[in-house]
Amino acid sequence: MPVQEGYVTTDDGVRLFYQRLGSGTQLVLLPNALFLVDEFTRLAGNRTLVFFDVRNRGRSDQVTDTVKLERGVLNDVDDIDAVRRHFGAARAALVGHSYIGFIVALYAMTFPSHVDRIVQIGPLQPHAGKQYPPHLSCFDETFRSVMAGLAELEKIRQSTDPIDFCRKFCTVLAPLYVTDPANAARIAPWFRCDLPNERGLMRYLTGIIMPSIQRLKLTPEDFAKAQAPVLTIHGTKDRSAPYGGGREWALELPNARLLSVKDAGHGPWIESPELVLGSIEAFMNGGWPDTAETVTEL
Repeated sequence: MPVQEGYVTTDDGVRLFYQRLGSGTQLVLLPNALFLVDEFTRLAGNRTLVFFDVRNRGRSDQVTDTVKLERGVLNDVDDIDAVRRHFGAARAALVGHSYIGFIVALYAMTFPSHVDRIVQIGPLQPHAGKQYPPHLSCFDETFRSVMAGLAELEKIRQSTDPIDFCRKFCTVLAPLYVTDPANAARIAPWFRCDLPNERGLMRYLTGIIMPSIQRLKLTPEDFAKAQAPVLTIHGTKDRSAPYGGGREWALELPNARLLSVKDAGHGPWIESPELVLGSIEAFMNGGWPDTAETVTEL
């Protein structure tokens, strides 16, 4: 399927790089998900898929003006709407993975009339800093080993070429995201070490994005604004974003269901591709996957 590339200019002048597949009437936006183009192509049959790098990420503009960064995820919410408007759709469906899963839900609260439906995959929890019990989180030996490896790697940062350091960092980090070590190599496309924005990712996340999320204190009134159907997909062995967070999204949002992917990690489509992709396709077609549950308690 041919891929169209281009840029969308946001309201404050930042250019966002995108790749577009398909030409269907349903517009599906996938922020920060260019690494999913190949695996999610099957969804483009009767839809228009737009994968794009959010500001200061990937091939989008590197932003040095702090005024254009200080709002953090609130900038990203506004940028999603700029992309929707660029493609001329009154409403869009959104798919968000990891911390972008938080952002697409926030978009649904901010622009409810422009949302068709939402898919969250391994989303960051709705309440920053909340601790979940062991059965709703996964701090196992692999987690401890990866954290120790990253701490050891930090000792050579200053003496290592930035691209080489980025690749070493990704090699150490990859096992965190899967439950079968054999799948760790499939995480490589997530990290684009040739791009300056991605080599500076951790500084951007810890300095701008995560503090902006921590400042948000979502209330029941905020959740109630998101009236669109939401499918939250979460691996039960996710070490990066706790499974309890996925359950909590599905509990708090008024029209949400949870698809639990047993023993999967932060990229559940890697370990259960047919379950995850088939469920997204069914959901985008207007229904709920058979195995999606209505959550009534954590």
